[in-house]
Formats: sequence, C-alpha cells, structure tokens
Amino acid sequence: MSQSQPDAHSAAHGDPARTPPLYSPARVRELLDRHGLRPTKSLGQNFLIDGNILRAIADVGGAAPGVPVLEVGPGLGVLTGEAARRGARVTALEKDERLRPVLAETLAGLDVQIVWGDALEFDYASLEPGTRVVANLPYYITGVLLSRFMNAPAIESATVLVQKEVGQRLTARPGEDAYGFLSALAALHGTVRHVRDVPRGAFLPAPDVTSAVMRLDFDRSRPLPEPALLRFVEAALHHRRKTLRNNLRLVGYAADTIDAALTRTQLRPDVRAEDVPLAALQSVARELGVVR
Repeated sequence: MSQSQPDAHSAAHGDPARTPPLYSPARVRELLDRHGLRPTKSLGQNFLIDGNILRAIADVGGAAPGVPVLEVGPGLGVLTGEAARRGARVTALEKDERLRPVLAETLAGLDVQIVWGDALEFDYASLEPGTRVVANLPYYITGVLLSRFMNAPAIESATVLVQKEVGQRLTARPGEDAYGFLSALAALHGTVRHVRDVPRGAFLPAPDVTSAVMRLDFDRSRPLPEPALLRFVEAALHHRRKTLRNNLRLVGYAADTIDAALTRTQLRPDVRAEDVPLAALQSVARELGVVR
C-alpha cells in the first residue's frame, strides 16, 4: 500500500481549516500553477470543481467504510480524497506521472494506493471481489473502460461521470435513437440508471459537452456473455439503421440461413437492427449456431 506524503504546503500556510476545499476553482488553479501543470486534453483532464456533484458521485457509488473502490484518472485527487475520507479503501489508476507530487500532497495520510500506468493495461482480474468503480472517466476511452469493468467479475458496480451522449446510449432501449451496441452490452451485463446531468461549468477547464453521472450494476449471479455472442451482437448492430438481414449478410451469413433464423424467431425480414429486442437477437444467434 503506497500512501502520499504529508501536505507540507498546508502546514506551512497556517490553519488547514481555512484552506479552500480541493474542488474550489481557486485551489485547483493554485495547485496547477504551483506545480507548473496544465490540463492535458489528450488525456481527457477536466477537473471536477462542484462539491455537490462530487458528494453525489461518492454517495451513489457506495464509497463507505471498508468498501474497495477503484478510480480511474484521479487527476488532482478530488474524488479520490472524498471516497477515502468516507472510509473506502481506494485504488487509483493514473497515467500522468506529472501528477505524482500533486497527489502526494492532496492524498497525504489517506488509505489510497496509486497504481501508475495505463488503465487500458491494468489487470482488472486482480481486484478484490465487491469492488465498486467510482470515477470521472477520461472521455476518450470511456467505452473501452466500461467494457473492461463489465468483464471483471470482481467489480460489482460502476458509478461514473461520462459524456451525456454516452449516458443516453447506455440507457437506450431497442427502437430508441441512441440504441446501439453499447446499450446492448450494458443490458447483457446488468442494469443502468441515469443519476443526474452535470453542466460544463462543473469542470476546470470546461469540456465541450454536457456530462452525466451514471450507475451501472453488474449481475454477477449469471455467467458473463460468451465472446462469440458479443461479437455477433456487435456485428448485428454495427449499422443499426440497416436491416438485421443485411448486417448479417455483411459478416458472411447466407441469405437463406438468415431468413430461416428470422422466421423461426418471428422477426420480419425487413426489421431494422436497432428495433430488434435483445432477447430476440440472442434467439437469432442461437438459431445461427453462434451460441447454444
């Protein structure tokens, strides 16, 4: 367990109680300036500066005494510190080595283990069972990270800040405009709920889009979907406004085989991929021998 060093700056500047909260814009700017840092757009660095949203994420995410929490991209340690001060045992994955001295300062004395490296290369199978993800995800790798969380049996839930558009895709149902592979993927692994929207002004610097807090709960009582089924669903929804029949033709299935499967599943031959209920899509996969 690696912990940060004492906050020498606060001690040197008098009463810590008078120090602005870490999420205040003034403190964020002071930290960045003092450490010679600028947010890196390529790493999706937008720092949360709204205390109400910060507390809401920690509350909904289940950051509580003894709970193992995983964070991706702790940044300046705002959400990390909130979770740790609630008694959670936090593991934070951070790629930007420039943040070492900042996190050593802001997380001093807290039960936080920082793993330095790329979140896309982390072994999520190594996590403690019952882990809850509580994170402001880097927007440029949100989809990939959510897929990793879904496929890690130790992760019980993920409460995450994402682009509002991604949140809409996560909760969309067949027939809705935002429905696609991410929607189906989330439904195959559990349930999703929208917690609240987050305006651009809640971040420094402000991102180009509105965000949303989403909570995903993974049903670990059922086996993970077979990789072959996931590949099939992805192919079926790749061109979601095209017919399911055409999408399946594009990946090599014979027309007569598809037609027979659609007939046995009671689907019209001209049904659009985005309108097919997930259970029916799974039935088509069984009819085609993708899964049993």
